[in-house]
Amino acid sequence: MRNATIALSGKGGVGKTSIAALLIKKLSEVGSVLAIDADPDSNLPHALGVTVETTVGQARESVVKSPIRSKGMKSKDEAMKLMVSKTIQEFDDFDLVVMGRSEEGGCYCYINNIIRQVIDLRSNSYDFTVIDCHAGLEHLSRRTTKGVDILIVVAEPTKNGILTARRVIDLSQELAIDVENVFFIANKVTPEIKPILDKTAKENDLRVDVYVPFEKAIADFNIHGNPVVNIAPESPVKAAVDMIYEKIFNADSTTEFEATISKTQ
Repeated sequence: MRNATIALSGKGGVGKTSIAALLIKKLSEVGSVLAIDADPDSNLPHALGVTVETTVGQARESVVKSPIRSKGMKSKDEAMKLMVSKTIQEFDDFDLVVMGRSEEGGCYCYINNIIRQVIDLRSNSYDFTVIDCHAGLEHLSRRTTKGVDILIVVAEPTKNGILTARRVIDLSQELAIDVENVFFIANKVTPEIKPILDKTAKENDLRVDVYVPFEKAIADFNIHGNPVVNIAPESPVKAAVDMIYEKIFNADSTTEFEATISKTQ
């Protein structure tokens, strides 16, 4: 699948950005990637081990505070599109655009609309577009993920995590968001909790597509502020992200929890 758009959703703290970063790294091995950090609390650049110079939020401030010329708001829109295009920064393995924050805060409806237009325009130039969405359900209510090929819902193996995943999937259907496939990923799973997780998921009409095991090395990376993409090649979490890739792009693939979890023992 080329020109595929993949969005990752999940509550804060579930490890969504770490999975997004590792998936971006995996995809960059097979094609060109546009990575989009759509979370105002931008963590994706750090997870990828890069530094961005300009965010969409900063671009918005520059345009909003510029003098209004004779063409009025139309010229502002065009200026915003140009500025956002310039915020797409190129790195060796991927290009990256970061939402960031505006100085004054407030509603992101206008900026979301502009970034959607830029994504629509630029994403056709890449094999893969990966969107690390805002935590929770807010990005769906604003329809910033409308028109994605793959929606990956990431949750921790708790009852609240399962219920949130169920709500995300239900809301995507209620808002008639154009999503071709939805995958449910359980993160930070241990052998002891897997049976309980499976039972709770079944009770909420969910099936876990990929189990990502808890790995202390990932937790240590996050504590010490190290980019997660620098995790060892033999990492069980990296192996699980490879499974996510296989699950998405190879219909016959299976998710081997035991094979992954055994590496953490």
